[in-house]
Amino acid sequence: MEEKTIGRRSGRLDGGLNFDYYYGAEAEQFSFYRVPRLLIKDRRFKGLSSDAKLLYGLMLDRMALSMKNGWFDDENRAYIHYTVENIMEDLG
Repeated sequence: MEEKTIGRRSGRLDGGLNFDYYYGAEAEQFSFYRVPRLLIKDRRFKGLSSDAKLLYGLMLDRMALSMKNGWFDDENRAYIHYTVENIMEDLG
């Protein structure tokens, strides 16, 4: 079996910032938030701010954690605990 090498290269964007490009398994070390495509593509959500869409993704992430921890209400709906302070901190 051929072994794949994992490399990193730097690239420069027009703004003068340098970013590293990650390849192979090295790229899988990062975690991501999921934002439903509907919030981006559907015109009904066009007026929704990018911060609001990002917040929805953060809340979905919390929802997965709540489900993993068994946090369900009396109607078997998962719930999250996410204070305004935590939201403000996460959104920067």
